[in-house]
Amino acid sequence: MELKPQDMLVLLKAVAHPGRRWTYAALAEALSMSVSEVHASVKRSTASGLAVMRGRGDWAPVVPALLEFAVHGVRYVWPAAAGAVKRGVPTSFGVEPLASRLAAAAGEAPVWPHPAGSAKGPGLAPIYRTAPEAALADPALHRLLALLDALRTGRARERALATELLRQELEVADAA
Repeated sequence: MELKPQDMLVLLKAVAHPGRRWTYAALAEALSMSVSEVHASVKRSTASGLAVMRGRGDWAPVVPALLEFAVHGVRYVWPAAAGAVKRGVPTSFGVEPLASRLAAAAGEAPVWPHPAGSAKGPGLAPIYRTAPEAALADPALHRLLALLDALRTGRARERALATELLRQELEVADAA
């Protein structure tokens, strides 16, 4: 079974709301995915060790494994490169928690191309096509996806800072 990019989106959505028990239908609606896509995603995540089944329909991300994969694997499995300047939703060091810690010139921070976007910058393909809509509706998920993008595309300093911030965010989720 091979992981797919939407698996990270599903896992990060669950991590963004620790303690909440998601139904497949609720996750599907929140992420603009089909119920079958979410179910298959959870199945793949469980098979790979990034999630664990606690009971019928009751699953949870394995936070230490998710952190390890995000930091050491995602940029190799699903690399991303900045493209032409577009209007879109800020990501990576263009939003918190990285924006206040890294200085960037106007228009330098990457964006996911999207018509509802509020910024201009180099276009960056999101980890999954519905990630921008999901991020606009959920600031906690947006933070995690931005950190993931910094790990996927950033230079060494950005990746190191994103690693530490993601570790902190995931530890909070794991403690809940």
